[in-house]
Amino acid sequence: MLLQMEEATAHAGEHSTGSGQEDEKPAKTLVDWALEILSTADPDEKARLGDLAASLWLCGDIPLPYDPSRPAHAPPDRPARSDDVRLLPPSRGPKLGKGGSAQSRLAMLHSLAHTESWAVDLSWDIVARFGAPMRMPREFFDDFARVAQDEGRHYTVLSARLRELGSHYGALPAHDGLWDSAMRTSHSLLARLAVEHCVHEARGLDVLPTTISRFRAGGDEQTAKILEDVIYPEEITHCAAGVRWFRYLCLRSRHDDPIARSVPHPVPDCSQLPGDGSPDAKAVQRVGDELTSEKQDVENEQTSKVVQGVNGKMAQEVEDRFAK
Repeated sequence: MLLQMEEATAHAGEHSTGSGQEDEKPAKTLVDWALEILSTADPDEKARLGDLAASLWLCGDIPLPYDPSRPAHAPPDRPARSDDVRLLPPSRGPKLGKGGSAQSRLAMLHSLAHTESWAVDLSWDIVARFGAPMRMPREFFDDFARVAQDEGRHYTVLSARLRELGSHYGALPAHDGLWDSAMRTSHSLLARLAVEHCVHEARGLDVLPTTISRFRAGGDEQTAKILEDVIYPEEITHCAAGVRWFRYLCLRSRHDDPIARSVPHPVPDCSQLPGDGSPDAKAVQRVGDELTSEKQDVENEQTSKVVQGVNGKMAQEVEDRFAK
């Protein structure tokens, strides 16, 4: 890993030499890495590059999140994906069952690996699509680089587990419903955080304990332990990151400097949330009410309870109001 990071650091450097002279090149920013990862089709390579980019960023070897002096490059409407995974509409996806058979457990495991693979793209897309236009502070890039790194590791361990069980990622068809939600919220970071993190990630936290129980009841303790000891605790922090930056955007005044402003930690008072009467503002207000009523800190292990109110009856309203 050290050699890999040294090579990548050289790749991310600012200068190259040619004809005996040193020609300046712009440093590779985190957004540059994000765009490269989104353009990588192979899921294993995508996860590897994501792990490398996050490591370089978090240890300071990538100097800038983005370069304001260079024209921004929009991320792709759809990231590169492997042709080895056959995609179907969500309504035609394979039935997972309840884990009572080996076939059902393989289908569940394949679905989890597929979700984590898409989560890698979602994490880098939020960096590339919103970080620079919204002038988000460095901590935003820190959080989502970590999230992307975790999601890549989750995909890697789950796909390895599929191979251990005699299968592989791509052995079953899947759907890209998560990316459909991403495209419906591509116009707004607030919408993206609300739908992907306060709804979809929270739903995932709510159902994962049942999934763990089904693997355990079926005799697959190894998969159950991966989900219980590695993936579940880290997914809680991902949900926390989404709620944290959702609150940040709600509290950020239009006249504040978003680069200098620190991320707020107290649960916001509903009076501080947008209230201009628009559908988006009303949806934000409703979500804010739900978060405030819980009276809990989203940075601790109770995050899934904080956002639980967004699930159920709130989920459809949030999606309908934000994803237009």
